[in-house]
Amino acid sequence: MFEKILIANRGEIAVRIARTCRRMGVRTVAVHSDIDARSLHVQATDEAVFIGPSRSDQSYLVKEKILEAALARGCAAIHPGYGFLSENPAFAEMVARAGLAFIGPPAAAIATLGDKVASKALAAEAGVPVVPGVLKSIDDLNDALAAAEGIGYPLLLKPAAGGGGKGMRIVASRDELAAAMQAGRAETLKAFGDDRVFVEKYIPVARHVEIQVMADRHGAVIHLGERECSVQRRHQKVIEESPSVAVDADLRRRMGACACRLAREAGYVNAGTVEFILDPTGGFYFLEMNTRLQVEHPVTEMVTGLDLVELQLRVAAGEPLPLRQEEVAWKGWAVEARVCAEDPARGFLPSTGMITRYSPAGGPNIRLDSGVEAGSFVSVFYDSLLAKVIAWGETRQAAIDALVRALNGYHIEGLATNVDFANAVLTHPAFSEGRLSTGFIDAHFEKGLPKLAPPAERLHYMAMAATIVYHNRQSLTRESLKPMATQVGPAHEPKDCHPYKVRCGRDLFEICLRKDPPPHTWTVSVDGHSYAVTTPEFEFYRRRLMLKIDGRSHMFRLYYQYSFFGVAFCGTARVFEVFSPREWELARHMPAPRDETLENVLLCPMPGLVVDVRVEEGDRVHRGQDLVCIESMKMESFVASPCDGEVEEVLAAPGQAVETDEVLVRFKGQN
Repeated sequence: MFEKILIANRGEIAVRIARTCRRMGVRTVAVHSDIDARSLHVQATDEAVFIGPSRSDQSYLVKEKILEAALARGCAAIHPGYGFLSENPAFAEMVARAGLAFIGPPAAAIATLGDKVASKALAAEAGVPVVPGVLKSIDDLNDALAAAEGIGYPLLLKPAAGGGGKGMRIVASRDELAAAMQAGRAETLKAFGDDRVFVEKYIPVARHVEIQVMADRHGAVIHLGERECSVQRRHQKVIEESPSVAVDADLRRRMGACACRLAREAGYVNAGTVEFILDPTGGFYFLEMNTRLQVEHPVTEMVTGLDLVELQLRVAAGEPLPLRQEEVAWKGWAVEARVCAEDPARGFLPSTGMITRYSPAGGPNIRLDSGVEAGSFVSVFYDSLLAKVIAWGETRQAAIDALVRALNGYHIEGLATNVDFANAVLTHPAFSEGRLSTGFIDAHFEKGLPKLAPPAERLHYMAMAATIVYHNRQSLTRESLKPMATQVGPAHEPKDCHPYKVRCGRDLFEICLRKDPPPHTWTVSVDGHSYAVTTPEFEFYRRRLMLKIDGRSHMFRLYYQYSFFGVAFCGTARVFEVFSPREWELARHMPAPRDETLENVLLCPMPGLVVDVRVEEGDRVHRGQDLVCIESMKMESFVASPCDGEVEEVLAAPGQAVETDEVLVRFKGQN
């Protein structure tokens, strides 16, 4: 086994690799950019090497710097994690030539399988079903039109290199093909340095199911079962689970055999994932093979009891796989939620800034793989993934329930995250019933919110949580003023029942709190519905509240908006205004707030770098027209005009760093 390895990555995956190495007695070396000098992955390793400025193309993507660091610190191997250089065949070859072990597949396998066109051709040769399409790159629009005629619409335009959904375009008709091809080529060239694209049939109602494979240098290839990864936004996964409700033992055997056959055909070694599209009839088609450890690998670990990173290290060190295919066993169910710095309500735009408060997710059968803590700074330079929360249960519903409870208590303050969105997915009836497809989010969500209204009982629970916090805060204030009250007037008379009006948007709740004799116990009435409530000690510093309601414990996450209480629970987040009877009487006379939305300026929706400006002074524009392209967290987003009008001033320029709500364009007026 290796004495020391270098981890050529950052964030949660670097921390996770370091954890296994520490358990195995393998020393670790981290690499970091200047903005990552105090990051969690640097703290998790035994040594750290500075490799350059914050931009990834000047640090984590510079092969020479990483190899130099490994050699200088006496490392025997390099683990690339995922992303960055993990699927770069030139880097794998460079590591091998330097006499170090690359903890991943051979360079030749990465090159073949990393090319989507070549990998599909190889899969077809190996007898693995492939999605109908053209097994070659498309050179121009005429080739694309000819291919489309043979395949039919809708079709999927995909990059020949790279992954992560970049460059992919769904084309519904002939009229959309030219623009999609131009945009797709530009994006994939920038992301992967390769503008080749190909086309295949788009299967709209499909599942994304993948098979984890592991191969050693002695000819053994096994699979570790499937993962369901259908819940996606922008072709990027949000929720993953193992096993899949759509896969029975026979289908698992057939898909697993195909995945292993492809790995053997490619001369594959180490961990890899073969991704399939599963149609409603049970047919499956090869999508691509990821030649690295997957983000979602923990769900496989939790149902198999295996440590995939440990297997990677042992295989890379020349050891044979410790088990045969017939010895692989699966127990229970595991579900994972990716926690990202993004704002679902704003089209999942990236969010950056310092994490000012951090209370980790936890609980029985919960695993947290995190790359951040309180004080961590989330920048525009890297991927938005912050952490992964994984839950295990004897059944699928038990795993889902455990994950929901863990996310209810997961508090990250200082920037926007998708925690509540992930919980809304997990608590959606369609998800609970296993009715999944790659179009799940589009079908059931709009502007980051479920199309289905939350259950009335859930809102009752949230309203009483806000009211109890408000009441306790007021009680503490009155208690602190008692000494003064004895000097200036009569003390406050305690009441048995405390009535409140609670407003949440257009909803109004009548709530009455009645203190019962045992400590921390209440009878709470919400719109005539009575609940028995126990309130343990508050965790104000963690922004968490535990309530036992009618004998069942529930965790609520709290936040503040101005002087009002925000409550998040089971994927629903609401702000509650709590009024005493006298306060409510006065509030009725207050003027309604005015919408101060500005339509004469174009504001930047997120921090980032201006990539392109498509407007000049004096241009006429229309509402919804793309004017400025912003790059943030490896993602490009266009900002559209909020109005019809004439451009008065352009304040943005390519290469300029911009902040949230910074003015990009001013308009003379509106039509």
